[in-house]
Amino acid sequence: MKDQVTDIFFDLDHTLWDFEKNSALTFNKILSEYGVAVSLDDFLASYRPINMKYWKLYREERIIKEKLRYGRLKETFDELDYKIDDDLIYILSDKYIQHLPGFNHLFKEAIPILDYLKPSYNLHIITNGFAEVQIGKLHNSKISDYFIHVINSESVGVKKPNPKIFEHALEMAKVLASQAVMIGDNYEADVLGAKSVGMHTIHFNVHNDAVNDQDVKIANLLEIKHYL
Repeated sequence: MKDQVTDIFFDLDHTLWDFEKNSALTFNKILSEYGVAVSLDDFLASYRPINMKYWKLYREERIIKEKLRYGRLKETFDELDYKIDDDLIYILSDKYIQHLPGFNHLFKEAIPILDYLKPSYNLHIITNGFAEVQIGKLHNSKISDYFIHVINSESVGVKKPNPKIFEHALEMAKVLASQAVMIGDNYEADVLGAKSVGMHTIHFNVHNDAVNDQDVKIANLLEIKHYL
């Protein structure tokens, strides 16, 4: 792989940017600010799998952004049997998006691996996250200068794993699929999507998913050095 690749495409959330930590800090802020009397631990225990379910529906074009943002909170509060009106759910949804980029924790290996890769490769981002949020995350965590192109699903009109977003990214970077590698945590969106257009892949398997043993998998970002 090392001799072939010139361009590296990273996912952002759960790959470089520590989504779970930053999300927890955001909810701690807004639930307290608006007097929502639920335990943060209980809220997150319910919210995390529900959020993953809604993002899968969003990737599959089965719900729109607004349904994701409202539905994941509504279903969480219902599961917790916490009475809350829709107006406050919409406020919390907006405040979550507003404050989330303000927390900027990265995985501790993110900066060292970007420093290692930057002199030798062209680096880019492909993300399904909301455009207005992702740019803020990159800027506030001080990693935007590492990347030449940031390809967002909202600007392309399709989401990973749709091959069109990867084709668009390759076209923007002016690179062949055989010279590019996609690195991300989501096997379906990042690995299978990129492989469908002929890109190399590295699966950052932070969730310890049971996936194809033939695919390149890492548990720590610094393991990328073994392949690039």
